[in-house]
Amino acid sequence: MTPFNSPRFQLAILTVVLIGLVSPAVFADDWPQWRGPNRDARSQESGLLKKWPEDGPPLEWKTQGLGGGFSSISVANGTIFTLGDLDDGCHVIALKEADGSPAWKTKIGEAGGHRKYPGPRSAPTVDGAQVFVLNQHSDLACLDAKSGEKIWSVNLQADFGGKMMSGWKYSESPLVDGEAVICTPGGKEGTLLSLNRKTGKKLWQTSDWTNPAGYSSVIITTIHGVRQYVQLTGKSVAGIDPKSGDILWKADRLGKTAVIATPVVHDNIVFVTSGYGIGCNAFGINREGDKWTAGQVYASSKFANHHGGVIAHDGHVYGSSGSMFACMNLKSGELAYRERSAGKGATVFAEGHFYLRSENGPVALIQSSSEKLKEVSRFEQPERSDMKAWPHPVIANGKLYLRDQNLLLCYDLSAK
Repeated sequence: MTPFNSPRFQLAILTVVLIGLVSPAVFADDWPQWRGPNRDARSQESGLLKKWPEDGPPLEWKTQGLGGGFSSISVANGTIFTLGDLDDGCHVIALKEADGSPAWKTKIGEAGGHRKYPGPRSAPTVDGAQVFVLNQHSDLACLDAKSGEKIWSVNLQADFGGKMMSGWKYSESPLVDGEAVICTPGGKEGTLLSLNRKTGKKLWQTSDWTNPAGYSSVIITTIHGVRQYVQLTGKSVAGIDPKSGDILWKADRLGKTAVIATPVVHDNIVFVTSGYGIGCNAFGINREGDKWTAGQVYASSKFANHHGGVIAHDGHVYGSSGSMFACMNLKSGELAYRERSAGKGATVFAEGHFYLRSENGPVALIQSSSEKLKEVSRFEQPERSDMKAWPHPVIANGKLYLRDQNLLLCYDLSAK
C-alpha cells in the first residue's frame, strides 16, 4: 500500500475537504460592469457580514481625486475603474484595487453637463484587456485597461444622430457582447446601436425602432430559448436580435421625464418601472414559430422605482419605491409590502441580503424576505458631499464600495 492509499492519508484529505465545506469563505468575484457580472445587481459572494457595527463595516481605505459626477465603479483584474470631471475635462480614472492609489487617468471629453447635476453618471465596462466608457456628452470610448491609452472613440449624437428623451445627459453604461459594443443613442437613425469593439465602426442600428434614448442600460437575456437584448426607453420596451438588430418584439410603454431603471426578466416576463407618477408594468413575451408578441400582464402604481434599480429574487422584485423599500410578486403584481428603510436609493444583493444606499447618505442591510421589511443594520456614510449619493454601491472581492463625487470608500465585508 502506497502512502497515498493509506487510511491515514485518506482521512487527512477528507478532514481538509470537510473543513473547507463548513468554514466561511469569501469567493472572489469581480464587478466588471454596470450592476455586476450579469447586470442583475447580484453578487455570488459568501462569507460576508450578516450584521454591521453601528458605524458600518470596517473601513479598509478611502481615496480622493475622482472628480465630480455620479458614476459608479467597476472592478476587474485588480483595478478599479470610474469616470469623473476634473478641471480640464471628463476623465476615465483607474485605481489599484488593493489600496485605491492612482493607476492612470485619460481624458475622453469635456466636463459639465446638466446645470444642477454636472458630471458623468455611467459605469465603465471592462472586458478582457479593454475598458469601454460613455460620458455625459455621449462620447463613447474604448481604452486599454492597463495603460489607459485610447484605442478609439465616437460621439453618439454627432456620429449616430443620438437624441435623449430629456435634458439630464447620457447615463447609459455600454454593454460588451463578444465582438460588439451595444449602446442606446436614440433618435431617428435608430434607438439601439451595435459597434465593432476593435474599431468602433457601426455593425447595425435599429432604423425601425427610433425612440429617443432614456437612461436605462441594455441587458442580455434569453426568452423562449432565444438570446436577445432588452432595452427600455421613454416610449417602449423591446427585444432585439443581437446579430441583425431586428426587433423580435416591442411593447408600447409611456414614461415621463426620465426612465432610468434597468429592465428585469424572469420566466419570460419583462418587468419595467419608472418614477414621475408612472409605476411598473410587466409584459408576457410569447413566441409561436417566428412570430413574437408582447402582452401586458399588469400595470401598477404601487411600485415606482425612480432610480437605483430593482432586483428579482425568488419570484419577487425588490427595490426603492418612492422613499420606501418595496417587494412585489413579479408574476401577479401583488404588492407584498412597502415600508420605510434608509430612503430612496440604489440596491444590490449578496448572500441573502439587500444593500440599500439612500441618495441622502444612509446605507442599510436588509434581510431577504417577501413577508415584511427586515432591516438588520444601518450606518451613515462619513464625509458626505452636498450632492445626491446616486452612484450605485458595488460589492467585489469581499469589499463594499461607495462613491461620493470626489471620494471613494472601501469597506471590508468579510466575516472574520
